[in-house]
Amino acid sequence: MGTRNPLSKADYERLAKLRYLLRRFLIFSEHAAESADLTAQQHQALLAIKGYPGRDHVNIGELAERLGIRHASAVGLIDRLVAKALVTRRSGTVDRREILIGLTPAAERVLARLSVAHHAELKRLAPLLQVLLGDLGAELVTRSRESIF
Repeated sequence: MGTRNPLSKADYERLAKLRYLLRRFLIFSEHAAESADLTAQQHQALLAIKGYPGRDHVNIGELAERLGIRHASAVGLIDRLVAKALVTRRSGTVDRREILIGLTPAAERVLARLSVAHHAELKRLAPLLQVLLGDLGAELVTRSRESIF
């Protein structure tokens, strides 16, 4: 009475390889952040601020959402980044109760160095990911054709 497993051995191998490559990238990222005297979460916060679409600052709620953490945790993270002189807080211009978080010049320098290293690592992993994702895409196309006929 068990359910049929729709995944093949090759599916499991692809999933395992993807998890492995993602984990390798995360370990690389954690070590790079540590070498810059940051935690991985602090690095991620700086990147989220710099990479926020359309502007050079975020509010606390936006940062919390981008990092997948609670508002109170984002406040603590910002406090630690302020103590390291990597971010600034200022009141919003429209709503003075809104707190806007921006990067300092020191954070811009650290983030630029980390981002260059991350970009190089992604370029190194890209061919492996492209093959893996290409195989997955080809299999999905094949399966959808089979289900039509």
